[in-house]
Amino acid sequence: MINIRLAKPEDVPQMVILLKALFTIEADFEINPDKQSQGLKLLLGNDKACVLVAESNDHKKILGMCSLQTVISTAEGGEVGLLEDLIIDADYRHQGIATKLLTEIFLWAEQQGLTRIQLLADKTNTSALAFYEQQHWQSTQLICLKQSL
Repeated sequence: MINIRLAKPEDVPQMVILLKALFTIEADFEINPDKQSQGLKLLLGNDKACVLVAESNDHKKILGMCSLQTVISTAEGGEVGLLEDLIIDADYRHQGIATKLLTEIFLWAEQQGLTRIQLLADKTNTSALAFYEQQHWQSTQLICLKQSL
């Protein structure tokens, strides 16, 4: 049995391990546990964000996580969600955990009145792209650009 719940500050070390696994897949991101820990703590303290974890039934191991934060969209005329991280421990993939996390994050987004959720995915992460397609996510004509400050 898998329990989906809001993340707590004491979950941060295990979530950093999950992010390390994610960032080994995504070439644009650098593994830096201090930065990832700081980012997670900021999300946990933000009432416009939701961080969920999937934990084992013995409540000792975080098997996966999903984070979403709100931004204002001029196209939508209101708040939308940015799905920042969705990662499942490699030993627990293909068991429906990611789908359960997304279901709960969508419920949270609907409760917040969000009208759309968007995400960025590494174009070489074919398994993630196949998963999102199976979950009925739609590709757009947009590309991601960034400028470091």
